[in-house]
Amino acid sequence: MTIRIPTTLLAIALATASPAMAADKEQRQMMADLRILQEQSQQLQNLIAALNESLKAVNQRLDQQTEVSRKAFADQKLVIDNVSGDLRILREKVDDNNVRVGSISQELDALRQSVASLNVSRPFGQESDLGGGATGDSAAASPTGAGIGASPQKLLDGAMADYYGGQYDLAILGLDNYIKNFPQSPQADYAQYHVGASYLQQGKYDKAIEAYNTVIKNYPKSSFAADSYTNVGRAYKTLRQADKAREAFEFVIKTYPDTVAATIAQQQLSTTPKP
Repeated sequence: MTIRIPTTLLAIALATASPAMAADKEQRQMMADLRILQEQSQQLQNLIAALNESLKAVNQRLDQQTEVSRKAFADQKLVIDNVSGDLRILREKVDDNNVRVGSISQELDALRQSVASLNVSRPFGQESDLGGGATGDSAAASPTGAGIGASPQKLLDGAMADYYGGQYDLAILGLDNYIKNFPQSPQADYAQYHVGASYLQQGKYDKAIEAYNTVIKNYPKSSFAADSYTNVGRAYKTLRQADKAREAFEFVIKTYPDTVAATIAQQQLSTTPKP
């Protein structure tokens, strides 16, 4: 016996099943999309992890290279410092040798002058210096004031002994005499500087400025040039000529920045009123 389902009931059943089937299909699609997203997310995490490892390795290599470069620079700086120190020592030795050679040359010049003076013919009957002692004329000082056979170093030492003993007038005379007789001496700038220092100690500031300016003019490359500029500034400062004092101090600071003179000039400048 065949059972016939009414067409209306079949339509109702199909209509009821269709939304359920559609919902189930949409849910399956969403689950598939979610799984795909999870897989893509995992792939991204794997890529990020790989990139982090690569970055870590690069950073390590950069750190190693930086350390190697830093050590190389440090070694180079050490080598440069050592070479600079050796050059400074060598320069000091050369300067010392030049001073010694200059002093020996002056001693030889003085000895030649002494020998030449002994060979000068004298009137008949006049006693020789090599015989029974010098006469008044032969023992007198030479026209230059240095004295026959006078040692340049002894002249300078005597003048400096007067300077350190506070006998500034005698020191100035001796120093001027030394400079006059031995103008090419390696220590001529030293003598001229202490002429200015003697005047400065006496409070004769105008003469001190003049003497220091002679150092600056005649011996521009002297190691006493910077100190001379500073002392010119000190003299002008005492004379209440602040504009000239500041000019001298500022010149020392700019031209000789890494010297003791520059440090003193900076201290003096800070207490010098602006014009």
